[in-house]
Amino acid sequence: MTDPVKRSRLFRKIAGLPPAQFEELLFAISPPAGNVSSASAPQSSRVGELLNWAESPIGCGLADLASCTKDIFGLDVPDFALPAQSATVSSQPATAVPKVANRGPQAYQADLGNGVLLDIVPIPAGTFWMGSPEKEAERDESEGPQHRVTVSAFYMGKYPVTQAQWYAVSLLEPVQRELKPQPSKFTGDRHPVECVSWHDAVEFCQRLSRRTGKAYRLPSEAEWEYACRAGTSTPFYFGSTISPDLANYNGNHSYDGGLTGIYREQTTEVGQFLPNRFGLYDLHGNVWEWCQDVWHESYNGDPLNGATWEEGGAQESRVLRGSSWCDYPGECRSAYRLRGARNTPDLAVGFRVVCAS
Repeated sequence: MTDPVKRSRLFRKIAGLPPAQFEELLFAISPPAGNVSSASAPQSSRVGELLNWAESPIGCGLADLASCTKDIFGLDVPDFALPAQSATVSSQPATAVPKVANRGPQAYQADLGNGVLLDIVPIPAGTFWMGSPEKEAERDESEGPQHRVTVSAFYMGKYPVTQAQWYAVSLLEPVQRELKPQPSKFTGDRHPVECVSWHDAVEFCQRLSRRTGKAYRLPSEAEWEYACRAGTSTPFYFGSTISPDLANYNGNHSYDGGLTGIYREQTTEVGQFLPNRFGLYDLHGNVWEWCQDVWHESYNGDPLNGATWEEGGAQESRVLRGSSWCDYPGECRSAYRLRGARNTPDLAVGFRVVCAS
């Protein structure tokens, strides 16, 4: 029988979620229609209905509901005893993501030649809140209106494209344009390539596609933010604030009461900081990353299926995401967007690739 104290504590945690985050939890849990009232009902009543469904014979169980709540929102929720058949999961640390059977799409490595490989990881399909809530610290108007977007499964580069990977592809036969073999200011095989324009990044994807037989491209803006968030709704995939031990940015400045620290004044090797739940690295800081989308001043009229938004807007500009080694921490937020001239390379700008599922 469920511990009533633990159940009450979980109720208070979920009932205290902002309405938008509670809706996100419902999407993640997906209780059958009729088990939880519509959004017009008081949230406290809806939370009670969700807990009742979770404990029912057809529900997910309070342990799974608490785990999902903790993983998505980082809340300090109570631990519930799991059924006997799940003992291997309950023996894991509370912060660990439970291991599942080795099924479905798997990570792989694309061979670029000369022993150079590019790590690719699968990103599952899902629905998320794109953009930032109006009360998020340092929010920009271009990050709204916040809206739900459904994204199909795809594959994405585990890291930003490195200089070794860029060099290998630069030696391949051109598709539309020449590529400088070594365009970067900060050198190192495992440092992200920078000083590449949007057109350069597109050429890289085209050459990679021709070599491998797979269709590589730049991510849509929705795919990028969805992959960065990895199920979270906080400003950063690791929580509500940021510090220089979590990402590479201008550490002389803080975000929303967070810590200041080292300012490295250059790029760092990829994979030096904690990954998100999808296994992706360096999405906050290090280098800005090109997206496929044309720049628009807001999300009014954007696709709701995660597709690239190429109509209208400022056609000579494209979207940049993630921030860089020389920028302020508030610009590293998952929702932050930057306008970039597609013809202009910059020592703070790189990219990563995606591939259709």
